[in-house]
Amino acid sequence: MAIVIYSASSVLAVVSIPLLIVKFLMHLVVDLVLVGSFLLFMTAFAGVGLASMLVKEDTTDDYLVAGRGMHPALAALSAVSTWNSGYMFIGFIGFTFTMGDSIVWIAVGSMIGQILAWLWLYKFIQQSANERGLRSLSSLVSEATGSPEAKLAAMLSILFLSVYAAAQLTSGGKALYVMLGWSEVVGILIGFVLVVAYCYAGGIRASIWTDAAQSSVMIVGSSLLCWVAMGEVGGFDGLHSGLEEQNANLTSIVPADLGFGLTLWAFAFFLGGLSVAGQPQVVSRVMTLGTDEDRKKAMLWFFAWQTPFLLIMVIIGLASRVVFSGADFDPELGLPMLAMETLGPFWVGLILASIFAATMSTADSQVLACTAAFTDDVMPEISQDHKKTKTVTLAVASFATAISIFGLYVPGGDSVFSLVVLAVYGLGSIFVPILIIRWAEYEPDTTHTMAMMIAALTG
Repeated sequence: MAIVIYSASSVLAVVSIPLLIVKFLMHLVVDLVLVGSFLLFMTAFAGVGLASMLVKEDTTDDYLVAGRGMHPALAALSAVSTWNSGYMFIGFIGFTFTMGDSIVWIAVGSMIGQILAWLWLYKFIQQSANERGLRSLSSLVSEATGSPEAKLAAMLSILFLSVYAAAQLTSGGKALYVMLGWSEVVGILIGFVLVVAYCYAGGIRASIWTDAAQSSVMIVGSSLLCWVAMGEVGGFDGLHSGLEEQNANLTSIVPADLGFGLTLWAFAFFLGGLSVAGQPQVVSRVMTLGTDEDRKKAMLWFFAWQTPFLLIMVIIGLASRVVFSGADFDPELGLPMLAMETLGPFWVGLILASIFAATMSTADSQVLACTAAFTDDVMPEISQDHKKTKTVTLAVASFATAISIFGLYVPGGDSVFSLVVLAVYGLGSIFVPILIIRWAEYEPDTTHTMAMMIAALTG
């Protein structure tokens, strides 16, 4: 009779096999729930955008400004989403991660600048657009559509907006990479397909409807993430002590080593907020409103949504710094990584879908703004040709995608915050001074207008 002797190692090996299988199955279930949740919400967002096909009209006016009959709440929620999008979820979180409590200056300064833009400049923009039937911001730099200064403004806005759209595609690629492990290039190409689909389906109406749905879902998801993250770090006391343990400068509202002092630091962010009036993709939302009363209602909706959302993002950015303190950590991955660290897979999928949908619908808005600039100011002879207008849309989307992919292989070229800052301040410096002058009822001639834009570009 043979006696079989099992060694301890062989017994452990036999026992560990079922454990490994169970562990594998658990990971598989988590991944399936995450991907399923992501696809569920992405399908819902896409469905909302595609539903706009039911009410659209095959005209360039409907394609670019939704017939100027958009509801103020929808226009406002879309403006919030378009203004924030990949910048807020990826770039702003990364900047908060780096700067700590001194991020308060960008929050307050930017908000004050945006309030002034909504009160005065947007009123001028909406009235002028409605009276003259304008569909692009570049048309506002001159009384004559297709004038030399309008053509220059259009080309510059196309350049900067393409960079801005590339930043959105990069944001979406980063989110898919960190949460699903997909290549950033794959994420960018998926974004390109969705951008073109949104544009072709319903134009700006599809973008606005999707933005409104995404904003509603994201405020719920980000509030949950903020609540859970605060519990993870030990509340506000734990947040403060966690930041102070890493670096005392993180708990100071005055950044260290300011070359030009606190006043100019804060003023720079105020100008960034005021520059919202120079962002064609945001201004286009104002152009979809029918009356000045609609603009006032939209302004209230905008700040009622923007203010709490901004506060939530600040807290999430600071909490991510406490949770992920490693020197080799990419600050711009703070929000998606924090979601994966603290939330269940269903909620992670929701947040991922919200981030991705926001970046894509914003990129869609920017591509449409480029389309309006090109068809109305560079080649006004095709401004009423719906088919050629869509061809321009495809070309612009392809250009932005190429910039996004190229940026992955350039040191610093994949920084969402840097790309957005370049675009926001570039567009703001080109358009806002001219808009202020024209709002004050001065009408500079072609030479002076072009000189101002070139000076802003080269300065």
